[in-house]
Amino acid sequence: MQLAKENEGKQENMIKHIWLVAIFSIKALSAISQEDSSVKQLDEVVVTAQRYAQKIFVAPYSVNRVSRNQLEHYFPRTTPEALMGVNGVFVQKTNHGGGSPFLRGLTGNQTLILIDGIRLNNSTFRYGPNQYFNTIDPFSINGIEVVKGSGSVQYGTDALGGVLQVLTKEPEFRDSANWSGRALGKYMSGDMEKTVRGEAAYATQNVAAMVGATYRNFGDLIGGDTTGKQSPSGYKELAFDAKAKFRLKENVGLTVAHQFFQQQHVPVYHKVVLENFAVNEFEPQQRMLTYAKLNKETGNDLFKEIELIASWQQNIEGRNSIKNGSNTLRKERDEINTVGFTADVASHLSEVWSANSGIEVYTDNVNSMREDINIGNGTKVSLRGLYPDASRYTNSSVYSLHHFKLNKWTIEGGLRFNTFSIRITDTTLGTVKITPSSFVYNTALMYNLSNQHHFYATVSSGYRAPNIDDMGTLGIVDFRYEIPTASLKPEKSINAELGYKLRTKKWSGTASAYYMHLNDLIARLKVDGQIIGGYQVYAKENVEEAYIKGFEAEAHYEMTSTLQFAGNVSYTYGQNKTKNEPLRRIPPIFGRLVSSYLKNKWFLSAELLFASKQDRLAQGDKDDNRIPAGGTPGWEVVNIYGGYKTSLVGINAGLQNIFNEDYRTHGSGINGVGRSIWVSVNLQF
Repeated sequence: MQLAKENEGKQENMIKHIWLVAIFSIKALSAISQEDSSVKQLDEVVVTAQRYAQKIFVAPYSVNRVSRNQLEHYFPRTTPEALMGVNGVFVQKTNHGGGSPFLRGLTGNQTLILIDGIRLNNSTFRYGPNQYFNTIDPFSINGIEVVKGSGSVQYGTDALGGVLQVLTKEPEFRDSANWSGRALGKYMSGDMEKTVRGEAAYATQNVAAMVGATYRNFGDLIGGDTTGKQSPSGYKELAFDAKAKFRLKENVGLTVAHQFFQQQHVPVYHKVVLENFAVNEFEPQQRMLTYAKLNKETGNDLFKEIELIASWQQNIEGRNSIKNGSNTLRKERDEINTVGFTADVASHLSEVWSANSGIEVYTDNVNSMREDINIGNGTKVSLRGLYPDASRYTNSSVYSLHHFKLNKWTIEGGLRFNTFSIRITDTTLGTVKITPSSFVYNTALMYNLSNQHHFYATVSSGYRAPNIDDMGTLGIVDFRYEIPTASLKPEKSINAELGYKLRTKKWSGTASAYYMHLNDLIARLKVDGQIIGGYQVYAKENVEEAYIKGFEAEAHYEMTSTLQFAGNVSYTYGQNKTKNEPLRRIPPIFGRLVSSYLKNKWFLSAELLFASKQDRLAQGDKDDNRIPAGGTPGWEVVNIYGGYKTSLVGINAGLQNIFNEDYRTHGSGINGVGRSIWVSVNLQF
């Protein structure tokens, strides 16, 4: 699809908006001299930063949180789209059914996704953007927490860019038996979305349970002024979630939960439009998670609280494809079953010293198959799947995190040792078993100059162990043909960050600058002279070194108790030192300006989302047919949201892309939504 051409006036407007956010942030950080000295503490509680409950304002890390209130005000279409506008989070969309968040310029298997403390990442997560964050139903979410530049010590492999933790809704105990329910419907113009959701909950003093189900039908996405309908891009989606909590004793609690999510016939739009496919789709994209969590508080300071989590997660990805003019339907299916166990012990070692220590074990069993079916006569040929069938991947680690409060100083540090057992049996490689390991650390220091001003510095090491996707991929991935590789070792990083946090009666804000050094990066290397099916052949090796640096700033101004303004801006610069070229898929400068009015039953908000042009491209970007020649143009999109809510009914609406801007987030395979409107009705009973 052709994007609208940028002119000089538009570039000037983009610069003005960037300066506006920067000036707004600076004013927020300097306004303390004119403000009341009283401090209104942030009410968001973050649990991802160091595996224990902590206020965002006093966390010595770069942390953001999307609350349940925000989700219910803006009603994002998908879980990835809920992060659009969050400071430092850039969302790429390969297809309408996907969405891949970038943290510090990294995404895919270089960022870690958790659901209620359980790893979503598995051993088939691939390098670069993927669609798996969108296998979480947004209507089941209570909040999303984002930790940037840290997480390997806290949660293990893959957290080079940071951690995204999704916390699902929690049923609440009641003094007396109580039933409640919810029904929701949402419609978007152009038949782009039809959603229904139902929930029911039951609670007593010792038992609380809730169940929910969502059905969604997404039509083809209609783009901006020069794009129109992008077909095929629509798909269907079904989700179910259930959670029950039991108060076994006064100090012992048990939580059991189940989640099911399935997308059906999800087209990969750019493959059909640009790569000579008549059909290219995910069918199905499915995830199932069942877990049990036991919490016990003791009177022993050394074992103050014990948490045990046992989980089973299943991910199924099917892929159907037919080339134009071909009578062969290729059906691929990967099934990954993951069994996990975590034991975490919280200790109160003194009045100024607390700690979290524990072990984690996750084991993946990977099954992969492929069939080529002649659609004329129905004959089938079974072939090797994308991954070696019956592969096994075990991830085991032990960690210890320590937290110190010394007057105006907060000091945090931790260590983790992680070891892996990776076994694949492949017709190309034979039987291969490798056992990489990694030792990582982090340290953070925060100085509380006053109740309003906090300064922090962090140094964190990170790593990403090679996985089944790295070692065993055979077949077409994006625009290349990959072959298996047996001898790989972990990717590693060192991240250093300086930051400042401000909180007064009217103003709050953060500013941070960071530098991340990456080495032993696993890169795809072109195999000269080899072409398979018209695609250039690539293999992977630990050959690259790179760095990423940047800054992030955000500010929030509460003019009155009902009227608020906020803004953020992020800048990322990545350089591949080995190739002496830009690092791939680095986001442009991007950010958000938003105003919101909230009084009694009414909510109203207007936002500007923007991104500058990204023409600083790696060779891989230039070869990527999702990125226009010369780079991705900059864009500005204005949205308006409103709502009215009582104890029984809530009505929300959104007017998106008011000026019908034709735009694409950098690296995406489909353009953003054009001018459109959606309406939702929410009934409580």
